[in-house]
Amino acid sequence: MIRCLVPDLPQAAELLPWLERIDANRWYTNGGPLVREFEQRLCAFMEGGSDASCVTLSSGMSSLELGLLALGVGAGKRVLLPALTFPATALAVARCGAEPVLGDVSAQTWMMTPAIAREALARERIDAVMPVASFGCPLPADEWDEFARGTGVPVLVDAAAALGVQRLGKRVHWAFSLHATKPMGIGEGGLFVSADGTLAEKVRRLANFSFEHFIVQSRYGTNAKMSEYAAAVGLVQLERWPRLLQRRREVFDDYRSRLAALPQVGLQPLQAPPATLCVQLPADAAAVAAGLARSEIETRRWYLPPLNRHPAFRELRCIGPAGSTRLPVTEQLATSLLGLPFHSRLTSGDVATVVDALATILRAPRSD
Repeated sequence: MIRCLVPDLPQAAELLPWLERIDANRWYTNGGPLVREFEQRLCAFMEGGSDASCVTLSSGMSSLELGLLALGVGAGKRVLLPALTFPATALAVARCGAEPVLGDVSAQTWMMTPAIAREALARERIDAVMPVASFGCPLPADEWDEFARGTGVPVLVDAAAALGVQRLGKRVHWAFSLHATKPMGIGEGGLFVSADGTLAEKVRRLANFSFEHFIVQSRYGTNAKMSEYAAAVGLVQLERWPRLLQRRREVFDDYRSRLAALPQVGLQPLQAPPATLCVQLPADAAAVAAGLARSEIETRRWYLPPLNRHPAFRELRCIGPAGSTRLPVTEQLATSLLGLPFHSRLTSGDVATVVDALATILRAPRSD
C-alpha cells in the first residue's frame, strides 16, 4: 500500500550526541539547556522570528489553550474560528471556558480570511479570532496584523502544521504543533510564539503550574513543559530541515506537474509544500477514496466532517455570509476534499501511481 502520511524523524545515531549531553547535564526537564537552545534556534529559524519570543510546550493543543488563557480568553468570551479545522482548535477554546463560534472559509484558500472575520464582527460580539493555517498553508501575516490593529481584537493563529513555511507578523500570536506527523515533527510537542515578550512569559508560567517564586498565580496553571529529550529531537530536526524541506518540495512539484493534466482537480494556492496534500475533486470524495483504496492507495479526509457535524459541537453558533447560519463553502468542501499520499519517502513512481489511479477514477462513468 502507498501510505498517506509517514513521519520523517531522526534515527538513533543522529540523536546519540544530544542524548549524551543530557546524560552529562543530568537535567531532564524544567527548562533545561537543550530546551533553551531549541527555543533560541527556533526564533532564528522562523522568518520574522528574530524579535519574537518562543515558548516550547508539551503539545500543540497546549500552545492553543495556554495562548488563549494568556490573552484573557475565558468564561463568557467568544472566539471565532473556522468550522473547517482539526477539533483541537475548538477544544482548546472550550477548555478555557469560552464559547467557540464557527465561521466559513474562502473558496480559494480554504482558510478563514480577515474579510470573513470582519463580517462576523459586524454581526456578533467576538472577543478573539483564531484563524487556521489549513493543511500547513501559510496565512498572510500582514493582513492579520492589520486586522488585529484595526479591530483591537486579539488574534491567535492555529498554525499547527505550518512551522518552517509560515512567516511571522508583529501583532498576531502563533501556535504550532511539533507532532510526529507534522513536517517539523519531533514526536510530540508544541510552540507558542509572539512578538509580545510579556505575553510569552505568561504562557511559560501557565505551563509550569503558574508558579512565580513557587507561588501559584492562576488556577489555570498546568504542567505543559517540554522535556530535554523532546528538545534533543527538535535540535536534530532543525539540522535536518533543509534536506526535509527540499525532499518535500521535490514530491510536491512532482504532484503539481502530474495533476496539471487533471484541470478539474483543485489545489490550494501554494508556493511552499504543504504539510498534507489535499485536493478538491469534482466528484464525491468518499467514493474516490474508496476507489483509491481498492488500488492500495491510502487517503485521509483531514478536518472532515467539519466541526458543526461533530456531536460535541452541533450546538455551536455558526456565522455564515450575510448573517446566515449556513457555511456554504465549508459544506461544499466537506464533500469534495481528499488528502492524497504526501511525505518525504514517496518516490516519483508512487506519485505517478496515485495520479494515474485518480485520473482513472475521475474518467470512469458515474454509476448514478
